[in-house]
Amino acid sequence: MEKKTTRRDFIKKTGLGMGALTLSSGFGNLFGQPLNTYFHFDISLAQWSVRQALKNKTITNLDFPKYAKDKYGILGVEYVSFFFEKPATNKSYQKELKMRAEDEGVKNLLIMVGREGALGHNDKNQRLKSVDAHKRWIEAAHAIGCHSVRVDAKGNGSREDMLKYNAESFTALSEFAKDFGLNVILENHGGFSSDGHWVVELMNKVNLPNCGTLPDFGNFCIEGKKNDCKNEYDRYKGMKDMMPFAKAVSAKSYHFDDKGNETTIDFKRMLEIVKKHNYSDYIGIEYEGEIMSPDDGIMATKRLLERVRSELAY
Repeated sequence: MEKKTTRRDFIKKTGLGMGALTLSSGFGNLFGQPLNTYFHFDISLAQWSVRQALKNKTITNLDFPKYAKDKYGILGVEYVSFFFEKPATNKSYQKELKMRAEDEGVKNLLIMVGREGALGHNDKNQRLKSVDAHKRWIEAAHAIGCHSVRVDAKGNGSREDMLKYNAESFTALSEFAKDFGLNVILENHGGFSSDGHWVVELMNKVNLPNCGTLPDFGNFCIEGKKNDCKNEYDRYKGMKDMMPFAKAVSAKSYHFDDKGNETTIDFKRMLEIVKKHNYSDYIGIEYEGEIMSPDDGIMATKRLLERVRSELAY
């Protein structure tokens, strides 16, 4: 009887090692497409999208991996530090959270750290205090299997002072995180962090391989509030500025039209920028709308990401 040719046999016969079969090439040379044109990313869920359910105790932090999988079919999750019911140093809690995610086949990706002081404070003692507080979350992120912690570039002072102070803190945190195999990443989150040019200056000043960015589609207000921004950086330029350093990406969404398109942000244009920078990791849904329910907003964002991903695949 003729032996069935397996995938392993095919690879041996054609001389193709596993190095040749990577997603970065998109199998292009095998299927008649040019190399380096295939575009793919996985979709994750940022915990902020379900913030009200967490605040109301409808779900807990420990429930989040199963909740993301069962309710939305999402297998990657991003946490927010202040939704943890136990301190960052609680080892048994970390073990339980990691086990729950693994049991569901869900990946813990990152922790967004907040309310731990200003890394760009003009008082050195305050900066050091904030750095120490963030270090605990780096250890926690490592314990639950994440690849990164997201931090903010909060502080006070001039543009130059903020650059100097934050660079000191980001360098200290990145050097600490290196021993845990973790990244320290900056999200555009108001103030100078929403100025793409300033972020590039900060990244170049720190200049460490595990210090990067988390570009968010929607947070480019430098001065003012979300609904009353006095000085807004161009979001598409901001994405272009930050993508060379990206280790995660956040797909902010607010509202959708009857065709399923986001009405504030051009998702296709954003994802074309992401594709151009050869990014192929997770993109996290962060729904912040007030018209649709969180469930509807999350699913609308997921469908839009899937549709545009398909349109830009080649």
